[in-house]
Amino acid sequence: MDGQGQHSAAERFALAEKRLLHRNDLDVDMLIPLLDMLLGGGDFSDLYFAASSSEGWQLQDRKVTGGSFSATQGVGARSVSGDRTGFAYSGDMSPRALGAAIAAAVGMSRSGRESRRGIAIDRPDSSHALYSSIDPTATADAAPKIKLLQDVDRLARATDPRIVRVSASLQMSHSVVLVAASDGALAGDMRPKVQLSLTVLAEAGGKRANGTASAGWRAGLEYFDAARVAALVAHATRIALVNLDARPAPAGVMTVVLGPGFPGVLLHEAVGHGLEGDAHRKRSSVFAGRMGTAVAAPGVTVIDDGTLPGRIGSLNSDDEGTPTRRNVLIEDGKLTGLMQDRLNARLMNDAVTGNARRQSYAHLPMPRMTNTFLAAGGHDPAEIVESVGRGIYAAGFGGGQVDITSGQFNFSATEAYLIEAGRVTAPIRGATLIGLGHEALHRISMIGNDLRLENGMCGKSGQSVSVGVGQPTVRIEDMVVGGTG
Repeated sequence: MDGQGQHSAAERFALAEKRLLHRNDLDVDMLIPLLDMLLGGGDFSDLYFAASSSEGWQLQDRKVTGGSFSATQGVGARSVSGDRTGFAYSGDMSPRALGAAIAAAVGMSRSGRESRRGIAIDRPDSSHALYSSIDPTATADAAPKIKLLQDVDRLARATDPRIVRVSASLQMSHSVVLVAASDGALAGDMRPKVQLSLTVLAEAGGKRANGTASAGWRAGLEYFDAARVAALVAHATRIALVNLDARPAPAGVMTVVLGPGFPGVLLHEAVGHGLEGDAHRKRSSVFAGRMGTAVAAPGVTVIDDGTLPGRIGSLNSDDEGTPTRRNVLIEDGKLTGLMQDRLNARLMNDAVTGNARRQSYAHLPMPRMTNTFLAAGGHDPAEIVESVGRGIYAAGFGGGQVDITSGQFNFSATEAYLIEAGRVTAPIRGATLIGLGHEALHRISMIGNDLRLENGMCGKSGQSVSVGVGQPTVRIEDMVVGGTG
């Protein structure tokens, strides 16, 4: 273990084994006959053990208004035969409860064939050590957590007298997971996460505007040092103050420049979900059947990378025990890869990519994004803006809707400006970008060299997981902008 609290794969597994198996009168050798029973005559089986704790604090108008703590543990048992899946879960991880869950899962997927014997599972040898194993919820001392929120409130109000309301929340969590599978996969992980979120309200001249910001990392509370807190506050207050003076957004077809960082959520939603393996297998993606063909403009490269150190979308191993990796999905405009879990990879005769994710032990894994972004190009961001005679610069987005089958999307900008004669000028409000994800990819004409990643939460089929989104500054031609002016 190094000075930052990082453990090797073997050390992480030993800690997970002690926490999840030994405390429940289980050991690795006992899992082999259980996996064989779960496999039955099927193709694949796995057991997913997890214990999680989470803690949250909220501040509203100088007062701490809420605090919470929760802890859960359990095991999910999955048996796969062809495209049929039997799944059962239990909050009790005793051998008796585990046997009952396995019997239920097998009953749902039983193929009628005899069970295969001779399962062997291997100790993990992944070289990943992407984050600390620290547990941010381990200390019961509330004082530093409350002080952090109070510091945020104080700094935000000191920024400008027009900041009249401040809301902040601190979320901390820690998960210990262990995965064992019939194909020999065996992995354990310790996953910390801290997240600090801020919303401010500015008011002047009868007008009001909100600004939001959030930051998070796979680390402990010490991640939020003075510099990071100041940057968070500056971001939220700047947006609120800018939007106080915003004019109605114009409407029409125009050139749009997307700023670096969180505008990558448009790529995540309008393109990323369409590059997940299950969407291709079921042919519900607009990109289905397009492998090896041009799906974007030359120079456009889209990557999903679960190995970025510390990022909340990163994992040492995914929720099927596969080490995460860097997956190039679109390279120089051509579709080159998909994000896969074991089920869809097997049915599609493709390789697993370390993208199996699940919200908890009570949920089935599915192919999901980790940190998905548009790779940097060669243009200076100022050069991109200067190239636009008239258009819109969108620096941030809020809510949006996407249909992955058609690619149709609409996203509302939370921070946007006019571009006039190559200069960013007046702030605007109410701008909504409307279009088709695959068409927008073809209309990217300039890509900046200022790649930035941000944090987000991704929902799919009722499950939410932490992800990273990002991009550099990009210029997109002929986008439909819905405005208010």
